Amino acid sequence: MAQHAPPARGARLGRAAGANGSVSTVSGVVLLLPGASRFAPGPVRPLARALARAGGAHGLVAHAVAHGAGPREEAAGWAADEVVRLYGDVPVCLAGFGAGGRAALLAAGHEAVNSVVAMAPCLTEGAEAGSPEPVKQLAGRQVLIVHGTNDARSDPESSFRLAARAKKANRSTCRFEVHSDGHGLREHRSEVVALAVDFVLGAMLSGRYSRPVVDALAAPPPLGLRMPLASGFGRSLRG
Repeated sequence: MAQHAPPARGARLGRAAGANGSVSTVSGVVLLLPGASRFAPGPVRPLARALARAGGAHGLVAHAVAHGAGPREEAAGWAADEVVRLYGDVPVCLAGFGAGGRAALLAAGHEAVNSVVAMAPCLTEGAEAGSPEPVKQLAGRQVLIVHGTNDARSDPESSFRLAARAKKANRSTCRFEVHSDGHGLREHRSEVVALAVDFVLGAMLSGRYSRPVVDALAAPPPLGLRMPLASGFGRSLRG
């Protein structure tokens, strides 16, 4: 397969984490899409480390995506093309925070993508945008949205409305609310990372999720889209 040109100068994949960088053992790839500021990366860096620890032995690889000067969703699509070129036919998860969370949702239509994790996505839905964010590209994907209820930068109700529309066409959509947390999801960072790791491993490797995720996926709206993220989540998963 021919290499696709980056959509803008500077778009690139970071070094592989997990699976020891061995192509022959790779069974899935997570593309990590950071937020708008390198000074406020949110949960992306600890998530990369946690995925490497939890999934590396099972062939899971994570790459950070530098989006360059172009639209983040275009960089995400290019990065998914690169994954196919580098690793072949393996499932891809797009996991992003803030502006990267929105890019993960928008780029989910790429044929290699099987799952999406959007943490505090910065959406343009509402009067200023003129039309709601699209959701048809999420069909057939496993979708997790995580949002702090005190997010002053990205309205959590926008991600709820998007999730509600997505759920109508895709039952494999769930959304967790992190009560009292802000945009950076700092107060409950360990729980957010544990939830994302559990979801990614289930979507890409095992097909199994922890009980809270199973309940969120099964519950009808609005329950499964306003699932509270419990304090201490991750300490006894699948126990």
